[in-house]
Amino acid sequence: MAESNKSNIGKTVKKLREKMGLSQEKLARLADVSNNTVVNIEAGKQDNPTIETLKKVANALQVGVDNLLK
Repeated sequence: MAESNKSNIGKTVKKLREKMGLSQEKLARLADVSNNTVVNIEAGKQDNPTIETLKKVANALQVGVDNLLK
């Protein structure tokens, strides 16, 4: 995944998470992923988040995966 895509996904996840009033830890629990996964996605450090991980995060944020990829 291109560097800019990773950072865009991370910015989008962070924006949506904060809009919902969720901590990174709470989002991780809701998405059934590790807290480190959420931290790394938001920081653009997640090398290659799987579509399954993106689906879980999107579901927890109550959006479609396509909303994370914009």
